[in-house]
Amino acid sequence: MDTDRTLLPLAESRADSASCACCSTGSAESGRRSALQGADTSTLRVLGMTCAHCVASVTEELGELDGVDAVDIALVAGGESTVTVALSGPVREEALRTAVEAAGYQVVSR
Repeated sequence: MDTDRTLLPLAESRADSASCACCSTGSAESGRRSALQGADTSTLRVLGMTCAHCVASVTEELGELDGVDAVDIALVAGGESTVTVALSGPVREEALRTAVEAAGYQVVSR
């Protein structure tokens, strides 16, 4: 069986980068951070995230909650990541916790 293949170039990674090229946040990170400026926020410490897919899963679950405007995650692969949620209205911490757990991760008590 003959299949067509397209080779894609590898993303550049910086030597000082703490993440691999596929998990690099680059300019998307700065856009999320600016969305958080001046907003009411809630911060959670989360265990178990290791890559960009983990970040996307948590971001998606939290983003589905009414009152959540933006999510910024400082990933510490295999460690305790910081999840900052920008809020446009009241959101119970228990709802944030439940959303993170629905994505498959553990919220560390404050």
